[in-house]
Amino acid sequence: MGNANPIVKILKNSALLLYALFALFPLFWMLLISFKHDREMFNTIFVFHPTLENYRVLFSTGEYIGYFMNNVFVSVGAVLLSLVVGVPAAYALARFDFKGKEDLAFTFLSFRFAPEMLVILPLFLIYQRIGLYDTAFGLIWVFQLISLPFIIWILRGYFEDISPEIEHAARVDGYSWWRVFLKINMPLIKPGMVAAALLSFIFVWNNFTFALLLAGQDVVTTTVASLKYISSDTVHYGQMAAAVTISALPEVILALLIQKHLVRGLSMGAVKG
Repeated sequence: MGNANPIVKILKNSALLLYALFALFPLFWMLLISFKHDREMFNTIFVFHPTLENYRVLFSTGEYIGYFMNNVFVSVGAVLLSLVVGVPAAYALARFDFKGKEDLAFTFLSFRFAPEMLVILPLFLIYQRIGLYDTAFGLIWVFQLISLPFIIWILRGYFEDISPEIEHAARVDGYSWWRVFLKINMPLIKPGMVAAALLSFIFVWNNFTFALLLAGQDVVTTTVASLKYISSDTVHYGQMAAAVTISALPEVILALLIQKHLVRGLSMGAVKG
């Protein structure tokens, strides 16, 4: 038995390493393609002459920087707006008992489950009528359908884990409800807020359907801009790979910077008692 444990550990580590290689290989391949000429896409694998031409073309006109900033603006705006709405909503669902509470909570969650193609046509018609089509505010508003359910459902569990006696004690000491909420509750749910906000940001940042059909030429995100490298006679795979690589950087950097809060925020809700 003494010799079995090291062997089992080696097998587990090997399996995790293989899975990591399998999961990261598409990212590695995308990065590799971004340094290839178009003529080398199909006749070479790992042996080729790297070039920065794809990145030079990408930034030569400055258009891609505009697309990138559009994506930053609508994604950050949607997450912030969802936090403003979602944090009080999660607190209300966790603290107050009222008729139809669970039905309301499930309705919020159903926004994430509903297929985007199911709602895109009525949204398209409504947006054109009220003047929100091809506007940054229009995209921010609709992206709440993606980010709000995560924030409400994750933070609801955090608020439920906070003992109401803590709030009652603070109120007895003379704190107002808002001071209790801001000074006691908000610091306690910080890991959950970070996890929920990052997950929401990732899903909003990568959204393609809403950004394609509810925006035109004025508000173009990086996901939609990738289509510009597909022409009628060819596909510029190198430029597309370079665009996608740069587009993925904010998500990777954010995940690395706040990974401590992210892991804690996703795991604490499952540990009780």
